Amino acid sequence: MKQVFLRVLLSGSVLLGVVAPVAAYAAGEVAPIKPDSKAGAKLYYEGDPARGVISCVVCHGAKGNSDLAANPNLAAQPHEYIYKQLVEFRPRDGETMAARRGPDGAPSSMTALAMPLTEADMRNVSLYLSEQPLSRPAAASSEALVARGEVIWRGGIAAQNVPACAACHTATGAGIPALYPRLAGQYASYLEGQLKLFRANHRANSPMMHQIAYRMSDEDIKAVSDYAAGLR
Repeated sequence: MKQVFLRVLLSGSVLLGVVAPVAAYAAGEVAPIKPDSKAGAKLYYEGDPARGVISCVVCHGAKGNSDLAANPNLAAQPHEYIYKQLVEFRPRDGETMAARRGPDGAPSSMTALAMPLTEADMRNVSLYLSEQPLSRPAAASSEALVARGEVIWRGGIAAQNVPACAACHTATGAGIPALYPRLAGQYASYLEGQLKLFRANHRANSPMMHQIAYRMSDEDIKAVSDYAAGLR
């Protein structure tokens, strides 16, 4: 199991979307401008109608605490992770489809919302959200699911070459800033949907997660998602 986990871990990406460490800048290169949390808050709540930017609060709630299970909690998520996802909702130059797509491979609703954003917009709003507390975390819904989910989270599924989720996202689900996203307190139905998108490779921004989710049954996915929702 240890060898299997190492092979999976080293293949690149992370459980729900990898964030690569920030590369050092070579001599003479210009580093990105430091993100502005206040500008991010303004954009989050007001958008920018003149540029076609919709306010994020409409879907993701005050301070990134979503009221709807269909829209993920973004509060307390590492800013590097949020920024990476915003980038990957948009098609790369020369491509028509983004790496992050929705059900059946159709464009995600986030693609249209992310397109008007500038580099500074994405970094600013990501920093703002990372600084907000997760004040209304989701909860687990079933003792039976939680029991099965805990086994997968802590120990993986050896027979299916599925590594323990805790290896990347920690025992508490807090993740590791700049590396692995926070999953604790996220809506179970959202996590379940994302794992299924990874499995189908419609969310194609994490090869490792495709490999892991591909080995998981619907029951495995549902159980580990419910367990993560209840983590604190």
